[in-house]
Amino acid sequence: MANQENRYDIVIVGAGPVGILLSLCLSRWGYKVKHIDNRPVPTATGRADGIQPRSIEILRNLGLKRALMAYEPAKVYDVAFWDPLPSGKGITRTGNWPSCPRFIDTRYPFTALVHQGKIEKMFIHEIEKAGTTIQRPWTIVDFENSGKDAEYPVEVSLKCLDTNVIENVRAKYLFSGEGARSFVREKLGVKISYKDQISFVWGVMDGVVQTNFPDIKTKCTIHSDSGSIMVIPREDNMVRLYVQIASSTDPDWNPRKTATVEEVQEAAKKILQPYTIQWDRVEWYSVYPIGQGIAEQYTLDHRVFMGGDACHTHSPKAGQGMNTAFHDALNFAWKIHAVESGFANRALLESYEPERKQIAENLLSFDNKYAALFSKRRPTAEEVGNAKAGDSEEDEFVQTFKSSCEFTSGYGVAYEPNVINWGPSHPAQSHLFGIDGAKLVVGKAFTPTTVTRLSDANMVHLEQEVPANGSFRLFVFAGSPSKSKKALEDFASNIEKEKSFLSVYRRPDIADVSYFERHNPHSKLFTLNFIFASEKNGVDLTSLPQLVKDYHHHIYADDIPDVRVPHAKFPVHEKLGFNPEQGAVVVVRPDSHVSCIVRLVEGSGTVDALNAYFNAFSSKPLGQGAVSHL
Repeated sequence: MANQENRYDIVIVGAGPVGILLSLCLSRWGYKVKHIDNRPVPTATGRADGIQPRSIEILRNLGLKRALMAYEPAKVYDVAFWDPLPSGKGITRTGNWPSCPRFIDTRYPFTALVHQGKIEKMFIHEIEKAGTTIQRPWTIVDFENSGKDAEYPVEVSLKCLDTNVIENVRAKYLFSGEGARSFVREKLGVKISYKDQISFVWGVMDGVVQTNFPDIKTKCTIHSDSGSIMVIPREDNMVRLYVQIASSTDPDWNPRKTATVEEVQEAAKKILQPYTIQWDRVEWYSVYPIGQGIAEQYTLDHRVFMGGDACHTHSPKAGQGMNTAFHDALNFAWKIHAVESGFANRALLESYEPERKQIAENLLSFDNKYAALFSKRRPTAEEVGNAKAGDSEEDEFVQTFKSSCEFTSGYGVAYEPNVINWGPSHPAQSHLFGIDGAKLVVGKAFTPTTVTRLSDANMVHLEQEVPANGSFRLFVFAGSPSKSKKALEDFASNIEKEKSFLSVYRRPDIADVSYFERHNPHSKLFTLNFIFASEKNGVDLTSLPQLVKDYHHHIYADDIPDVRVPHAKFPVHEKLGFNPEQGAVVVVRPDSHVSCIVRLVEGSGTVDALNAYFNAFSSKPLGQGAVSHL
């Protein structure tokens, strides 16, 4: 039996992207975390390197964007395509387009390139600040959900690879972020289902080069009569080259085929002709096989879970591995927090696998198509022009490009309707769910918007105003102050009633909460934000209900111009599809995905609808006469 010191809320195995983000969130949110990794030191060079726009947004919400940008990562705004000259004497650029086209609404229309070791370093620093140390080199040798201890049902045996010492601990949860060779997955007997039998062997090389190739600082896919290569610019004057060494479609296919550094360099020289390339140094080189596979299950008992490469593997072409892992971790972290904080019933954890597995399946479908198109002809200059101009006559490649840009940016992640995502088709009893003309999509990330914060007249990014602290964010679009006054007063009075979600989950220390508490004056599970369709001087703060005043750091005016709605008087309301004469409440999950939209009306209807939403997965009944449904 493990003693009290050897009991943990969670044991995390693996300190790659999925493990470090999960560890950071749960450590910051007050959980006792046991985190191990079988490597003696963090990643020194190589491995994953591309952080997509939505992931940059997540890192900023975690307070890590400044640390990321301090590494001065290469920023890829554009993708160039090179193909053989008709004469057969070298290659020529046949087109280019934005890696994140304008139809994707993001503050970061680029991919940041920096090697995984530096990303790990910034996470590890913050994890240690939050009180958790990643123990190395340790590995997992056994585990069992014995059920002998109802609170800490998972027994885990860990081994130090330096000393062979075995440590036995108990945990509420075990999470595998071990990568493709997951011990946890193998012991559970979970199989990998392969999307396609086509597999690849890749050579990847990071190094500093001297070349007269004009697009060496741009992401490129290059096809020549001598082969194909992908060029990725990196930090510190480095460049990454991906070379496909073998495919299972080859007549002499061998999954163990390899190539030396020199062979890959010679291949690159031939592909880039008539341009020249020489290496000052090679920082990292690896050859590895890739199959497009997905775990059939992410958990068997909702106590032992998996994420990241332990669940899905794919080619490196689209740079999705680390980014998908970040999403896995954040999705899992907030749900564990909701359950363990006493807010949500344990059945909420059942949504982790279907939400994240659906995205992994979409990724594999995209990756399969992308890999096939990579080997086919490139688009003509005319097709490139069509992609930019929005011409309706598009071939398969251009269509794939347009749809894949949203997906690869991270903004294409859209969770299906379920107990926490109430879209227009949800059979909710209240007619207030859903708003005609709303442009926000339930299940997708909240749209970037800019407002004026009234407490200090600062222009701020609304989607970043609440940090990743495990709270639901409620954005109350209050419309015109004069016309919404009664609706806002009714909202405030009803949300303070005894059985409302805010009152039932009120902070026990509320009497001692400081005036300077920025985000959670009433409950650690919810942050309220109020946005008025008005200039900043048009909102009389003294006349607002006291509940609204309690969120004085989260009262905003919709008066900042937006280039996407250049003629709008109230840009945010226009951009999101809300009538400024009326109002709306948008509930956003702790991972920044929209979960439901409710009309703001006079009377108790709005709060009744919100109580019904939260009651669907809360551990306590909400609303008058309500019974928890889980």
